[in-house]
Amino acid sequence: MSYFTVKYLFFFLPAVILVYGIMPKKIKPLVLLVASYLFFFWISKKLIFFLILSSLSIYFSSLGMRRIDRITKEKVEGMEKEEKKRIKQKGKKKKQILLLLTILFNFSFLFYFKYLNFFASIGNALFDIFHADFSIRLVKHLAPIGISFYTLQAISYVVDVYHEKIEAESNLFKMLLYLSFFPTIMEGPIASYPEVKDSLYEGTRLSYHNLCFGLQRIIFGLFKKCIIADRLNIFVKLTFDHILQYSGITLAFGAIFYTILLYMEFSGTMDVVIGSAEIFGIKLPENFRQPFFSKNISEFWSRWHITLGNWLKNYVFYPVSFSQPVKKISSFFKKKFNHRVSALVMGAIALFAVWSLNGLWHGAGWQFVFFGYYHFTLLMLGNIFEPWISLGCEKFSIHRKANWYHALQIGKTCLLVFIGELFFRANTLSDGFLMLQRIFTHFDLQQFQTEFFHLGLDGKDYLILLIALGVVFLISFLKERGVSIREKISLKTISLRWIIYYALIMSVILFGAYGPGYEPVEPIYADF
Repeated sequence: MSYFTVKYLFFFLPAVILVYGIMPKKIKPLVLLVASYLFFFWISKKLIFFLILSSLSIYFSSLGMRRIDRITKEKVEGMEKEEKKRIKQKGKKKKQILLLLTILFNFSFLFYFKYLNFFASIGNALFDIFHADFSIRLVKHLAPIGISFYTLQAISYVVDVYHEKIEAESNLFKMLLYLSFFPTIMEGPIASYPEVKDSLYEGTRLSYHNLCFGLQRIIFGLFKKCIIADRLNIFVKLTFDHILQYSGITLAFGAIFYTILLYMEFSGTMDVVIGSAEIFGIKLPENFRQPFFSKNISEFWSRWHITLGNWLKNYVFYPVSFSQPVKKISSFFKKKFNHRVSALVMGAIALFAVWSLNGLWHGAGWQFVFFGYYHFTLLMLGNIFEPWISLGCEKFSIHRKANWYHALQIGKTCLLVFIGELFFRANTLSDGFLMLQRIFTHFDLQQFQTEFFHLGLDGKDYLILLIALGVVFLISFLKERGVSIREKISLKTISLRWIIYYALIMSVILFGAYGPGYEPVEPIYADF
């Protein structure tokens, strides 16, 4: 059951809203918890056991850390400075051990379900090279939905408790709801505990405003997914699955269409997720901020999958940057060269760790590893050459804030993103390189003209896509300029507001990609 199914939109979500609405304030969070566990069980059945284990592990370990802190504070009262230091170090060591065990415990599930076969296949390949009469048996299994998402939330919570950024939650039911909340469990966003704790447990009563704004967001998500993403899916599948059959121009369109598909599916899902939560008065962090208006790759990744980027920044980039080994390396380069070189080296080490994990997080395959290192390389090249680009622009009197220069930067960024997403979608890494090669070596315009309208889409489909993309672009453009379409609509008369709502609903019903010839996009991030 995805967020775009009839089961979710017309049965599950309305049923939860109804029960939530009639229950007293204190019971409302419990309704959400029960609904969340029913949702998870509906999809993953007995694998719910692993979600419960993760939840209990961070709950009890965080309480253990709180207890260690309390005992340490009691012990050091009235002690001499040196003795205080020794006791505090001992307490810190206990907390570190507890933190490490909790992280390993949670990541062990993620490794087993998502990465075991990938690393086992690498091991088997090495055994073959050295002619070892041994192989690791690959395991076939289903993973709990959203395991990567709720694992990262669990780790963020327990690390924040360790650093005393947040107080350990003593209410088990609150902790269970935090990790299992049904709108976020499948595809995120990855919310830190402070971002959601107030609204998640508030038990806010249903209101006309929240209901309207939530439904607005859900309908717009359906618009993106059903009209655009699902319509592009057949074209994308054919080009990526049959690379040798098509011209380079068609393959280039396949890569571009996949990037559009991915954005419309994922951001559309976030619209449904955030809209669903908004109905209950729960505010979730945004995951996208007009990424295709970015002027460089660094800015793109600050606008795309924002919550994953924030998680990697807070729990990988900064810890690696300020670790003792990296500080020593940075100090060495600062003495030998200068501060800029030192900063570049320190940034390179931290970014390498971030993008190694980012690539693997997206999938257990070499194409995902390459995807991570591709973006790491682009970011490092941007950091290295930025001063020279600035000097060049000064020398040739190029105004970097000029509209034409911005357009050029956006175009360059989009091109680099299209190439990266080509490898992200490729069935294998070798397929990705083959497809990229054919884009530049099989540039057959005549073949393209004959096959473009024979890849599951006809002239009517392209016209619908053009209009729908124009609507999404206009809304994104206005948001980029600081104009909130949702707020503008809310100020209109009730009759005009509902005309707009019905127009959106009818557009999804009439122009959504349904029936023979169309294949809806499976939730791309649901298995993450």
